[in-house]
Amino acid sequence: MSRRTSLFLTAFGVWSWIIWITFAKNLWESDRAWAPDGSPTAYFVVHAVLTVVSFALGTIIGVIGWRALRATRRRDTEQR
Repeated sequence: MSRRTSLFLTAFGVWSWIIWITFAKNLWESDRAWAPDGSPTAYFVVHAVLTVVSFALGTIIGVIGWRALRATRRRDTEQR
């Protein structure tokens, strides 16, 4: 994998966490997330699942990018 692709995947993983943490905070504070009795609404459940899946995918993609970036650094060091 190229260094550019590795950097992109790593940056995507970091960006994904930043965005979805913000989304999760906003979801928690949303009026549509909670029923009058305090229980979560379908809106909350669907978006919570979306958030968890996005965290997982962002983490996986970021780890792949980070490992590839480390491998390209090792490869570049060995070639010198």
